[in-house]
Amino acid sequence: MQRLPTGETVITPRNFKLLEELEHSEKGLGDMSISYGLVDGSDIFMGEWNGGILGPHGTQHDSRFYELRISIPQSYPASPPKIRFISKINMNCVDPKTGEVIYSKLPATKNWNRNMGMEQILISLRVEMGSEANRRLKQPLEGSAF
Repeated sequence: MQRLPTGETVITPRNFKLLEELEHSEKGLGDMSISYGLVDGSDIFMGEWNGGILGPHGTQHDSRFYELRISIPQSYPASPPKIRFISKINMNCVDPKTGEVIYSKLPATKNWNRNMGMEQILISLRVEMGSEANRRLKQPLEGSAF
């Protein structure tokens, strides 16, 4: 969403927003401890993405790489994408049986607005890994998956 000098509001269409995010990711702009990209480069609907987070230093997640799946709904960016960990992880904002992110427990999804994107969610998850509630939680064996 963008405001023009005339006071009008322009709402960025879903695919334009996703193309911006893809370009941002492919150029390596932003936080280098996270990554995201299309599962299938020929998917014109850009519905399924892979994500990755490098665990923060000084935590139980230190030096671990967590793989995620990101599903983009048709209502995106008005509503957040569905995020599910592929790599097993023990965090208070992740369902322990399915690996799905619990929207109400993650700041980026709880306070979602259409100006946010996948990068903000992945950064928010990484910040949560380092939070007092999650930094010392015992983690499943590295390499295990949901």
